[in-house]
Amino acid sequence: MDGTYIKLKVHPGSKREEAVRKSPDSFELWVKAPAEQGRANAAALAMLAAELNVPRGKIRLVKGAQSPAKIVLLLP
Repeated sequence: MDGTYIKLKVHPGSKREEAVRKSPDSFELWVKAPAEQGRANAAALAMLAAELNVPRGKIRLVKGAQSPAKIVLLLP
């Protein structure tokens, strides 16, 4: 698929909501949402979309749905 792959490390159930860019293609995200029923994933993807200033629909979770380490695809 065309696009840019971005690595994420997500900390669900955190007391804060914060996104830190570790490198051009890597972010570490702290989200308040718990890691149950995909809530933390949804919160992390929404936070990444806001951080990159792109629509949420342009971001797809490729790998790591049940892991803190994730890979997402940013569609053109």
